[in-house]
Amino acid sequence: MLKLYKRIEHAFERLTSIVTILLGNPITFIAALILVVYWLTHRQFFLLDTHQKIGDLILSVTFLSLFIIQKSFNRFSGSLHLKVNELVASHEPASNALINVEEKTEREITELSKEYVEMALLAKEEKRPLAKKAKQLFSTIKKTIKKG
Repeated sequence: MLKLYKRIEHAFERLTSIVTILLGNPITFIAALILVVYWLTHRQFFLLDTHQKIGDLILSVTFLSLFIIQKSFNRFSGSLHLKVNELVASHEPASNALINVEEKTEREITELSKEYVEMALLAKEEKRPLAKKAKQLFSTIKKTIKKG
Protein backbone atom coordinates (compact mmCIF):
# COMPACT_ATOMS: atom_id res chain seq x y z
CA MET A 1 0.00 0.00 0.00
CA LEU A 2 2.86 2.35 0.85
CA LYS A 3 4.55 1.61 -2.49
CA LEU A 4 1.32 2.42 -4.31
CA TYR A 5 1.02 5.71 -2.43
CA LYS A 6 4.63 6.62 -3.27
CA ARG A 7 4.04 5.84 -6.95
CA ILE A 8 0.86 7.94 -6.99
CA GLU A 9 2.64 10.80 -5.19
CA HIS A 10 5.55 10.66 -7.65
CA ALA A 11 3.16 10.65 -10.64
CA PHE A 12 1.23 13.60 -9.17
CA GLU A 13 4.44 15.58 -8.64
CA ARG A 14 5.45 14.96 -12.27
CA LEU A 15 1.98 16.01 -13.40
CA THR A 16 2.12 19.26 -11.41
CA SER A 17 5.56 20.02 -12.84
CA ILE A 18 4.32 19.52 -16.39
CA VAL A 19 1.15 21.57 -15.82
CA THR A 20 3.18 24.38 -14.24
CA ILE A 21 5.46 24.50 -17.27
CA LEU A 22 2.54 24.36 -19.70
CA LEU A 23 0.54 27.11 -17.98
CA GLY A 24 3.57 29.41 -18.01
CA ASN A 25 4.31 28.81 -21.68
CA PRO A 26 3.70 31.73 -24.09
CA ILE A 27 2.24 29.38 -26.70
CA THR A 28 -0.40 28.26 -24.19
CA PHE A 29 -1.25 31.90 -23.51
CA ILE A 30 -1.62 32.59 -27.24
CA ALA A 31 -3.92 29.55 -27.61
CA ALA A 32 -6.01 30.77 -24.66
CA LEU A 33 -6.16 34.28 -26.14
CA ILE A 34 -7.36 32.89 -29.46
CA LEU A 35 -10.02 30.87 -27.63
CA VAL A 36 -11.20 33.97 -25.73
CA VAL A 37 -11.26 36.14 -28.86
CA TYR A 38 -13.19 33.42 -30.68
CA TRP A 39 -15.76 33.24 -27.89
CA LEU A 40 -16.13 37.02 -27.60
CA THR A 41 -16.59 37.42 -31.38
CA HIS A 42 -18.85 34.40 -31.80
CA ARG A 43 -22.39 35.14 -32.86
CA GLN A 44 -23.85 33.43 -29.77
CA PHE A 45 -22.03 35.94 -27.52
CA PHE A 46 -23.97 38.82 -29.07
CA LEU A 47 -27.29 37.13 -28.28
CA LEU A 48 -26.58 37.25 -24.53
CA ASP A 49 -27.99 39.97 -22.33
CA THR A 50 -25.69 42.64 -20.86
CA HIS A 51 -25.32 40.88 -17.51
CA GLN A 52 -24.09 37.66 -19.15
CA LYS A 53 -21.73 39.62 -21.43
CA ILE A 54 -20.13 41.33 -18.42
CA GLY A 55 -19.77 37.98 -16.69
CA ASP A 56 -18.12 36.48 -19.77
CA LEU A 57 -15.73 39.43 -20.07
CA ILE A 58 -14.71 39.11 -16.42
CA LEU A 59 -14.25 35.35 -16.83
CA SER A 60 -12.13 35.90 -19.95
CA VAL A 61 -9.83 38.39 -18.23
CA THR A 62 -9.49 36.10 -15.22
CA PHE A 63 -8.74 33.13 -17.46
CA LEU A 64 -6.00 34.99 -19.33
CA SER A 65 -4.59 36.37 -16.07
CA LEU A 66 -3.97 32.80 -14.89
CA PHE A 67 -1.41 32.28 -17.66
CA ILE A 68 0.29 35.63 -17.09
CA ILE A 69 0.57 35.07 -13.33
CA GLN A 70 1.92 31.54 -13.84
CA LYS A 71 4.58 32.80 -16.28
CA SER A 72 5.61 35.49 -13.80
CA PHE A 73 5.75 32.96 -10.95
CA ASN A 74 7.85 30.52 -13.00
CA ARG A 75 10.39 33.25 -13.77
CA PHE A 76 10.48 34.46 -10.16
CA SER A 77 10.77 30.94 -8.78
CA GLY A 78 13.57 30.04 -11.19
CA SER A 79 15.59 33.13 -10.35
CA LEU A 80 15.06 32.57 -6.62
CA HIS A 81 16.31 28.99 -6.91
CA LEU A 82 19.40 30.16 -8.78
CA LYS A 83 20.17 32.75 -6.11
CA VAL A 84 19.75 30.27 -3.27
CA ASN A 85 21.88 27.69 -5.09
CA GLU A 86 24.60 30.32 -5.55
CA LEU A 87 24.49 31.21 -1.86
CA VAL A 88 24.68 27.58 -0.79
CA ALA A 89 27.51 26.86 -3.24
CA SER A 90 29.52 29.88 -2.14
CA HIS A 91 29.15 29.27 1.61
CA GLU A 92 31.84 26.80 2.64
CA PRO A 93 30.25 25.17 5.72
CA ALA A 94 26.87 24.83 4.02
CA SER A 95 25.72 21.47 2.76
CA ASN A 96 26.15 21.53 -1.01
CA ALA A 97 23.87 18.50 -1.14
CA LEU A 98 20.96 20.93 -0.78
CA ILE A 99 21.64 22.54 -4.14
CA ASN A 100 18.59 21.91 -6.36
CA VAL A 101 16.61 20.58 -3.41
CA GLU A 102 13.49 21.95 -5.12
CA GLU A 103 13.60 18.89 -7.37
CA LYS A 104 12.98 16.59 -4.39
CA THR A 105 9.54 15.24 -3.59
CA GLU A 106 7.37 16.91 -1.00
CA ARG A 107 7.95 14.06 1.44
CA GLU A 108 11.76 14.33 1.11
CA ILE A 109 11.61 18.08 1.67
CA THR A 110 9.45 17.58 4.77
CA GLU A 111 11.96 15.10 6.19
CA LEU A 112 14.82 17.50 5.51
CA SER A 113 12.89 20.31 7.18
CA LYS A 114 12.40 18.21 10.30
CA GLU A 115 16.13 17.54 10.45
CA TYR A 116 16.91 21.24 10.10
CA VAL A 117 14.47 22.09 12.89
CA GLU A 118 16.24 19.55 15.07
CA MET A 119 19.61 21.04 14.10
CA ALA A 120 18.38 24.55 14.99
CA LEU A 121 17.24 23.33 18.40
CA LEU A 122 20.62 21.72 19.01
CA ALA A 123 22.43 24.90 18.02
CA LYS A 124 20.16 26.93 20.31
CA GLU A 125 20.87 24.61 23.25
CA GLU A 126 24.62 24.82 22.69
CA LYS A 127 24.46 28.60 22.06
CA ARG A 128 26.87 28.10 19.17
CA PRO A 129 25.81 28.33 15.52
CA LEU A 130 27.54 25.12 14.40
CA ALA A 131 27.84 22.94 17.47
CA LYS A 132 29.42 19.53 17.34
CA LYS A 133 26.02 17.79 17.40
CA ALA A 134 24.75 20.03 14.60
CA LYS A 135 27.73 19.02 12.45
CA GLN A 136 26.86 15.38 13.06
CA LEU A 137 23.30 16.12 12.01
CA PHE A 138 24.63 17.76 8.83
CA SER A 139 26.37 14.51 7.94
CA THR A 140 23.11 12.62 8.60
CA ILE A 141 21.26 15.03 6.31
CA LYS A 142 23.85 14.54 3.56
CA LYS A 143 23.41 10.77 3.82
CA THR A 144 19.62 11.15 3.66
CA ILE A 145 19.86 13.31 0.55
CA LYS A 146 22.22 10.91 -1.19
CA LYS A 147 19.83 8.02 -0.51
CA GLY A 148 16.90 10.01 -2.00
